Amino acid sequence: MAKVELKKPIIEEISAAVKDAQSVVLVDYRGLTVAQDTELRKQLREAGIQYKVYKNTMMNFAFKGTDCEALLPYLEGPSALAISNDDATAPARIICKFAKTADKLEVKGGIVEGIAYDAAGIIDVSKIPSREELLSRLFGSMQSPVANFARVMNQLAEKGGASGCEAPAAEAPAEEAAPAAETAE
Repeated sequence: MAKVELKKPIIEEISAAVKDAQSVVLVDYRGLTVAQDTELRKQLREAGIQYKVYKNTMMNFAFKGTDCEALLPYLEGPSALAISNDDATAPARIICKFAKTADKLEVKGGIVEGIAYDAAGIIDVSKIPSREELLSRLFGSMQSPVANFARVMNQLAEKGGASGCEAPAAEAPAEEAAPAAETAE
């Protein structure tokens, strides 16, 4: 079999992986120990992120005609791809967090929701909380006024404020009856 025929399935695999990806992060893994690489792969796998090392020439052919074409200038030296189809910020978040403990791991660049970023941009993207965290913050802020209102109403009921509100309402008909009695005289 010719070399081209052997490379074609790998190029198609990369193309299929990056085609519908929410985000793709390109890293230089040179200098990582086996233990560090294993830990990084474990964290990425648990988050549902595909992480794989490919030859730069294979990625070069696979990226042409896709959003990842902007990553072509970064294909120098050993490169690995972290691809997420679900959470757009997860690969950047996990890799940048891991890079704080493993100095040798270097972010080269990436694509997040169709927008190309350099290493500094990916670091900025990594600071964005996950979708679940943002939703919980939103619901927490929406729940806060309702919870405060319920707390105030509960305190009023405990202090007898609710019964104090009923007394003026009961007196109101008596006041209305008094002017009617004066006109009858």
